[in-house]
This record gives sequence, structure tokens and C-alpha cells, in this order.
Amino acid sequence: MSVKPAGRPDKPTLGSLQRSRSADVRGQVFLGLLLLAVTLAIGMVFAVLLSVIADGADVLSSRLWGFLSNPSSSDPVKAGVVQGIRGSLLIAAIVSVVAFPIGIGAAVYLEEYADGGPVTRTVEIAVRNLAGVPSIVYGLFGLAVFVNTLRGITGGSSVISGGLTLSLLVLPIVIITASEAIRAVPSSLSDGAYGLGATQWEVIRTQTLPSAMPGILTGSVLSIARALGEAAPLLVVGAAAFYTTGFQGFLDQFQGAFTALPMNVANFAKLPADQWAGHAAAASVVVLVVVFFINLVAIVARARITKRLGR
Repeated sequence: MSVKPAGRPDKPTLGSLQRSRSADVRGQVFLGLLLLAVTLAIGMVFAVLLSVIADGADVLSSRLWGFLSNPSSSDPVKAGVVQGIRGSLLIAAIVSVVAFPIGIGAAVYLEEYADGGPVTRTVEIAVRNLAGVPSIVYGLFGLAVFVNTLRGITGGSSVISGGLTLSLLVLPIVIITASEAIRAVPSSLSDGAYGLGATQWEVIRTQTLPSAMPGILTGSVLSIARALGEAAPLLVVGAAAFYTTGFQGFLDQFQGAFTALPMNVANFAKLPADQWAGHAAAASVVVLVVVFFINLVAIVARARITKRLGR
């Protein structure tokens, strides 16, 4: 009986080499398909950006400040989107105040406190299904609840109703992304904190949430970006596509007539092209710029949090 010398690896057989080469080829093919998908995605995004910028270049180059500072008007030369910018920023503020605390709190409960039983699994499935519900359904819900039932509080068709409706729209996204970020935190951090005698709340507050904050911020930015780009729910709850009320008082901004940038884009797009050429594209560029700055703020905050954590 021959004994193989200790410490000497087995010689690779022809079959093992063929399997290794086959796996390597499949891996290279898969990598190539991934690179192709990324290239196509980036190409389509840049194509859309270039098309929008090119179509709105005349309006933005000839009257940029007037387009940004003027209210709605029936005159193409005087029409602007300041009311849409203001409405979108107010909606983003309402979404941040309402959806983010509730969504993050729900994610913390599901990941840290829930027992993982049938009720918890049902809630998680429901949240994931709600993330795929068409936005028009949320608009109908907002019309029934925030506009009609709670008219005395929201003022009916107001920016409060629009903001609350969009908060419900993005709430499942916030919960899902926050849950994934919390789940990705290494268990060694919480185990070490528990070993030092920390309570569950202290572990969540000092270890789990700070470590998960970069991922939570990423999901929050995606949620705001979707909220700022939705027009269908705002149309259902009564956002004005075109109005000339001028500047409103502080309270009237929340309970009076309102519009938003997506409504401006939709309104410009259906007006005669020979008179309003480029207005819809210019308003789209403004939407992209607003979303870009919100992304920039989140990226800077995420970088600082990551640096503070020493990662």
C-alpha cells in the first residue's frame, strides 16, 4: 500500500483542468455581458441627457434667469417654473420629514425587534409588493384620504396632500433599502457592544444605525428622486398644471393651489410646439439639476459618515 508523501498536492488531472478552463470561459462571458449591460445603460442615460439639453438649450441660453424666476404665464416669453421649483422643494421637504423617520423606524423594528414569525414575514412581503404598485394607485388613495377625508387639515388639493401621497409612494422603498443596509452591518459590531454591557437601544443607536447610514442615505436619495419625478399622483390629488396666482404667503404655500416641476413639464409638452418649443426640455433640465444637487448633498454626507467610521 503506497502512501502519498505529506504536504505534496495532488497533480491536476486533465478533467479538472478542462473544468477549470470551462468555468473561466463562462466567467469571462458573464463579465463581458455585465460590461455590455453597463455600457448600454450609461449610453442610454447620456443619450437622454444630451437630447434634453439640446432641445432646451435655446430657452436656457436666451432667458435662463427669467425661466427660473418667473411664474406660470400664457406668454411663452414670460413663462417660468419658479412655482414648480418651490412646489417640488416643499414636497421633498414633506417626504423627508414624513417618509424617512417612519421608514427607517419600521426597518429598525423589522430587523432588530421583530421575532421573524409569520406576521413579520407577511409585513415584509406586503412592503415589497407595495414598492411595485403603480403610482396612480397611490394618487387615488391620496385623493380619497388626504384631499377628501382630511380636507380640514390638509386644505384639500394642496402641497400637503401631494407631499403625504408621495411619502406613501416612497415609504416601501425607504423601508426596503434601510432594512438591507441594517442587515449588511457586521454582527461583530453588535456582539462586541453587547459584550461590553450595552443595551439593545444603545447598540442600535451607537453601532447599527451609524454603520448603516451610508446605505440608508443612498435609499433616501433614490426615494426623493422618484418623488420629484412623479406627475400622476400629483395630477390625481389636484396639482395645477398651469396657474398664475403669483407668490403666496407661507401658509398658503402648504394649503393653497400648488404645482410641481413634473406638472410644468407635462403642461409644456402638450402646448403648441411652434410657440413653446424647448420649454418642456428646459423644465426637464431643471428637474435633473435639482435631483443632482440633492444627490450631491447625500453623497457628501455619506462620505463624511464613512470617514468618521474609519472605512
